[in-house]
Order: sequence, then C-alpha cells, then structure tokens
Amino acid sequence: PASGDPMARAHWGCCPWLVLLCACAWGHPKPADLGGQDVRNCSTNPPYLPVTVVNTTVSLTALRQQMQTQNLSAYIIPDTDAHMNEYIGQHDERRAWITGFTGSAGTAVVTMKKAAVWTDSRYWTQAERQMDCNWELHKEVGTTPIVTWLLTEIPAGGCVGFDPFLLSIDTWESYNLALQGSNRQLVSITTNLVDLVWGSERPPVPNQPIYALQEAFTGSTWQEKVSGVRSQMQKHQKAPTAVLLSALEETAWLFNLRASDIPYNPFFYSYTLLTDSSIRLFANKSRFSSETLSYLNSSCTGPMCVQIEDYSQVRDSIQAYALGDVRIWIGTSYTMYGIYEVIPKVGLPGPSPSQAPISAPGLRSLNLK
Repeated sequence: PASGDPMARAHWGCCPWLVLLCACAWGHPKPADLGGQDVRNCSTNPPYLPVTVVNTTVSLTALRQQMQTQNLSAYIIPDTDAHMNEYIGQHDERRAWITGFTGSAGTAVVTMKKAAVWTDSRYWTQAERQMDCNWELHKEVGTTPIVTWLLTEIPAGGCVGFDPFLLSIDTWESYNLALQGSNRQLVSITTNLVDLVWGSERPPVPNQPIYALQEAFTGSTWQEKVSGVRSQMQKHQKAPTAVLLSALEETAWLFNLRASDIPYNPFFYSYTLLTDSSIRLFANKSRFSSETLSYLNSSCTGPMCVQIEDYSQVRDSIQAYALGDVRIWIGTSYTMYGIYEVIPKVGLPGPSPSQAPISAPGLRSLNLK
C-alpha cells in the first residue's frame, strides 16, 4: 500500500520490532555461509571438521576386521531394536555409536572401503556436524537407494551381512527382492558385529524390577486375557497351535506387567509364546520379585502357569517348537526376521489374536509341517 495509507501506517507503527527483526534475519548470514565452521568440509586438504564431529576411524577399522572374519563385503546397521520400538535404549543405539550421528532416523552401511549413512532432510545438517569424513551422507531413505549403492560398491559374489533381529520381515523381503539376480546375497548373522566392536563401552541392558500393576488399573486379570487369546486361537479357521507376541506392549498388556526399559514407554524386553497348554515368557528372570513370580504362577507347569525363560533363548526355543506339527500366529508387521527365519512357513493373513489396545494388524499363521 502507499505510504499515506492509514492502515499501512497503523500496521507498521504498531510493530516496529517486526521491521527490525526482518532486517536482522536478512542481514545475518546463514550457518552454511560461515566458512563451513559448523559443518564438516571433506573437500579441503586437510578436511575441515567441527568440534562436534566424532572420530570413527578406530571403530570402523575394528568393524571391518569383524566383517572380514565373516567373509562379508558389506554390513547393514539399522537404527532400530529387536522389537521395532519407536524409541530405543542406549545399548541399542548401534548406528549412532558407529557413525557419531545421533539423529533418530537413518541407516548405515559399511563396506571394506567405504561407509555411508542414509537419512531424511530433518537430519542432514546434524549429520554433517557429527560425522567425520569416513562417512558419505546420502540424502535419501528406503532400501532402494541403499541397494543401488551396494550394487556399485561391492563385487559380484559379495555377501551383505545383517543382524536378523534388526530387520523386520518386510525390510528383509525388500532387500532380498532388490538383490535377486545380482549375484550378491544377504547373510543373516545373529551375533551383532557392532556389539563386538563396542565391547565393554556398550551401555548395559536395563535391569530394573518388572512389576505387576494393581488390579484396580488393569480391567482384566492376566488369566482372563490369556483365556481370551486362546479363545481366538480356537475360533481361527487354521487353528493355530501358538501365538507369538513380539511387540513389547502386547506382553506388558497380557500379563499386566510394567517396567522402564524403553524411554517414554513402561515396557520391558520380552517375548511371549502362548499355546493351549502352556505360557512361556521370555525375559530376564532375575528382574522378577518373589511376589511377582507368585503372581504369575511361575512355580508350576500347567496351562495357567507362566514359565519364565531367558530372553536370549527365544530364537532357539521357537526353532525347537517349530519342529513339531504346529502353526504359530505372529504379527508380521513387528516380528523381526531373526524369529521369522527359523519357522518353516505358509503365509496366512489375519487379524491380531491379541486384544491389546495397540496390536499390529496382519498376523500370519504359519503351517510348519
């Protein structure tokens, strides 16, 4: 409007700070214009590295030694845990530790000569501030650009290693499909190679007590919930012999148990294998008080007795159970490949057998024989 416009005079007259603010904003250089002082510059010799960068040379060298012992050309390091939790514990922050990049989303891949991170636009500047020049930053997400890069970086016949407890079924299928016909194969390695390098510096797994909620807050007893799930199993047209719960919220809901393993979530690391005649809870038994063990009827072996087995034994136990004439109902959207790969399978989509408030859709009954 013209300068004589009273509305214009009123507008600007009321807000002289707005003009000043705009002038300051326009006059102040953007961070990227400060001679690269806040982000790395790997094109100079020597490279410019801000004080926020983490030196990863030693850890990468050690990781490549582990890769060599496994005959791997590449190793995938996702940013998740074994239960696909949105928030993960410090001991699961493998990608952050190996790269120095602490953003909550991103995938790292290491070959014998290169290392790269893929993340979205929220974290590009952060990655440039935290990663040293051992790492390439790829401003894309998803398995497709990662596989495209792998096909150019590793030779034909090369093996791409991964921890099967850190890839969901869908993600594994996506990588596997993209690599088909390329003369390169995925290799499942249950011992995490980053953990081997991290060693004693890795934060411990949480060990706080696992406790039972008061009945006033639960709505139903765990025995009633178990009976409800078994009823759904019996009604299913394929008659599953077992339900495997991999999502932490489902086991916590089923038994009315709580803990604090995950930031901002009252859950604990666990799996549950529920059949018509048994209940097996995979967790750290030392975390249960005698009162909680009594609450779970853990001293008996009947159909309403919760047998507590070690968390680390879930894969072997599922594999042994799967040798029989059984059908296991699993949540394919949150079960990791580390469990899935030990179960002979015939796919059957269906609704969740758990009545948990948060239960993943798309469960699959697996005909094992």
